[in-house]
Amino acid sequence: MKKIKNLLCAAAALVSASATGALGANIDGPKVFWKLSMWGNPRALSDGMEKLSELAAKETDGNFQIKIFYGGQLAQARENLDGLTVNAFEGAAICNFYHPGRNPAWMVFSLPFLPLGDPKVDRYVRSKLFEHPAIVADMERWNAIPYVSGLLPQYEVLGKGKAPNDLSDWEGLRVRAGGGLGSAMEKLGAVKQTLPAGETAIAFQRGALDAAAFPYTYAHVAFKIHEEADWFTSNLAPGTSECGWVFNKTAYEALPPQYQEFLMNNRDLVMQVEQEAYAAQDQKNLPLFEESLTKVTYSDEQLAEFRERAGKPVWDEWINANKDKFDAQGLFDAVWQYAEEAKAAQ
Repeated sequence: MKKIKNLLCAAAALVSASATGALGANIDGPKVFWKLSMWGNPRALSDGMEKLSELAAKETDGNFQIKIFYGGQLAQARENLDGLTVNAFEGAAICNFYHPGRNPAWMVFSLPFLPLGDPKVDRYVRSKLFEHPAIVADMERWNAIPYVSGLLPQYEVLGKGKAPNDLSDWEGLRVRAGGGLGSAMEKLGAVKQTLPAGETAIAFQRGALDAAAFPYTYAHVAFKIHEEADWFTSNLAPGTSECGWVFNKTAYEALPPQYQEFLMNNRDLVMQVEQEAYAAQDQKNLPLFEESLTKVTYSDEQLAEFRERAGKPVWDEWINANKDKFDAQGLFDAVWQYAEEAKAAQ
């Protein structure tokens, strides 16, 4: 009887401890609720941050809550930096080419033909760049700090009408492509458009757009571009962009040290989940594209011509245009330095 009584007391103590969070929390701390602003629907780009949200709640027994608000509920895609400045929310996803004048150093991510095709190299380079003084300074102007890269895959293009099998076929096409990618397309004679992702499918429907460059393949499907398109490029790989995650500097500095440490210690987790999500989307989407769209594949000679026309000339123009704003040459060189470091470590 005494043994049963002791077991009952122990069970009662366990229930009591669980109710107060004593056993559930690996990280003790106050109740904090963070809002993150995001446009569009949940997708591979946000999977890593959703995993971070789950882990934050688990590790703190629900005391540190992180919630992503989708569909521009908190701010539109081009307004997230403004929202951070006025402390409207604690974090956001930003796409550098939505507001190039506001984050000029971040536009380095959108230069064409950077050495970021290998996912491991890409992850290393972007992680290092997120700590680069020029990248950090861009965000400080908006009361923000870089947190983690969106690791967007290489872009490809989906479009309507006649497929551009020759480089000359790009002449006059209205192509949604931002930053240096847009400049690269202009070198082929295309007309650059910088629409927010959520407006692109509508632009196709209205006949205001001929083609769109997005991270391949997940973003094309996420924004239903494949439903409007007739063809897709399979190996153009003109470059990528940076739709990364940043935190409100005021909110981050107000966090207790253990919460700050938790966030910084889990950046690799966020990126790993992102890359796995992109890969899973490719496995699902590629067969869909090949069944319903015309596949455009360029020869090595065509790709070499494209790189010659739209590689170094675009780099040089960008460096020259920004040399008085920050150390543009140094930032550009850092991309290649970090890429070499990553390759040497493999």
